[in-house]
Amino acid sequence: MTRTLVVVSLVSFMQDAASELVYPLLPLLLTGTLAAPPVVLGFVEGAATGVAALVGYVSGRSSDRIGRRPLVLAGYSLAALGKVIVAAAWVWPVVLVGRLVDRTGKGIRGSPRDALIADSVPPEALGKAFGFHRAMDTAGAVIGPLIALAALTLLDDDLRQVLWLAVIPAVASALLVLLIREPKRDEDPGSATPARTPKTATPAEAPKRVPAAPAVPLGPEVRRVIGVLAGFALVNFPDVLVLLRLSELGWSTAEVVGGYALYNLAYTAISFPAGSLSDRMPRARVYAIGLAFFAIGYLGLGLLDSGPLVLVVLVLYGGFNGCTDGVGKAWVSSLAPPTSRGRAQGAFQGFNGAGILIAGIWAGLLWNVGPGGGVVPLLISGTVAAFASAALWTYGRRLG
Repeated sequence: MTRTLVVVSLVSFMQDAASELVYPLLPLLLTGTLAAPPVVLGFVEGAATGVAALVGYVSGRSSDRIGRRPLVLAGYSLAALGKVIVAAAWVWPVVLVGRLVDRTGKGIRGSPRDALIADSVPPEALGKAFGFHRAMDTAGAVIGPLIALAALTLLDDDLRQVLWLAVIPAVASALLVLLIREPKRDEDPGSATPARTPKTATPAEAPKRVPAAPAVPLGPEVRRVIGVLAGFALVNFPDVLVLLRLSELGWSTAEVVGGYALYNLAYTAISFPAGSLSDRMPRARVYAIGLAFFAIGYLGLGLLDSGPLVLVVLVLYGGFNGCTDGVGKAWVSSLAPPTSRGRAQGAFQGFNGAGILIAGIWAGLLWNVGPGGGVVPLLISGTVAAFASAALWTYGRRLG
C-alpha cells in the first residue's frame, strides 16, 4: 500500500465519480434530448474509445522517456474540460467533441498511470495493486450514478444541470494529481517514500528521471497476450449501448441510473478479490471467469425482456470488468520489462480500445436488425464470449 498507489487511486476515484455521473445519462441526452439515432450513440462512444486507444499507445511509450506524472496531470485536466463541453452541448456533434476531448485525456493518462502503479509496488503484488486501484476507481463509478440519481430527483430530471455537477469532482481529480510523487524507476519497488535529492547535490550528481536501463522491445509473450485480449474487444461494445437496451426495455431514467450503480457496485466488490486471486493462480483463468460473466450478461440481456432477472443479469455482468480490467493490466505488466511498462500498457490499452471502437460501430449498425433493441449484437457477443472463456480457461497458460 504505497503512497503512490493510494494517491493515484484517490485521483481515479474522483474522476470516475465524475465520468460515471455523466455516462448513464448519455443515451438519454443523445437519443432523447438531442434526438440522435442509436447508431450515433454507438459511433460517439466507439470513436471516443478509439481516440483514447490511439493516444494511449503514444502516451505509454512517451512515459517511458519523459516520466509518468506530467502525462497523468495533462490527461485528468483534459477529462475535466471534456465534461464541460458535454454539459454545454446543444447538438450531438458537440457531445462527440466533448467525449473525444474527455477520452483523449483518458488515453494520455491511462498507460502512464498504470505504469506508475506497476513501478511503485513489488512484482509479487501486481494483482493486488491493480485490484485495489480498480476497486477504488469503480467505487467512484458507484458514487457517480447515485449522485446523478439524487440530483435528477432534486432537479426535476433536468439533465443539463446534473451534467454540470460532474465538472466539480473532475476538476478536484486533476488537482489531486499534484500530490503524486513519482518514484524513480531504479529505486526499490514498493518504497513508500521516494529518495530525495540532497540539497547540496550538483546538477550532474542529481538523479535523473529516466530509466536506469534503455527500453527493450516487448517479448513474444506480452505481444501474444495483448493480441488475444484485444481480439476479444472486437465483440465488447461500449456499455452505453447496454444502458440503451435497458431504456428500450421500458426502464425509467432513474431505474437505468440505479441499475448502472448496482452494476458498478458488483464491479467494485469483485475487483480486489479477483486481482489478489490472479497473484496466486494463472491470470488467464481469472480472465476466463470474467469472460463467463460477460457471456451471462450479454446473453441474458439479449434474451430477457422484463422482470427482476434483468437486474440480476446486469449485476452479474459487473463481474466481467471486475475479473478482467485490473487482471489484464497486471498480466501485461508482469510480462513486460520494467523500462518498457508504459509501452506495454499503451499497446494493450491502445489495441483494446481500437477493438471496442469497431465493436461500437458494428453493434450500433445492427441495433435495430431482427427483433431490434440490440438483441442481435448482444447475442452475437455473448456467444463469442462463452467460447472465448472456455478456450482461455483451457489453453490460456500457453500465452504466458
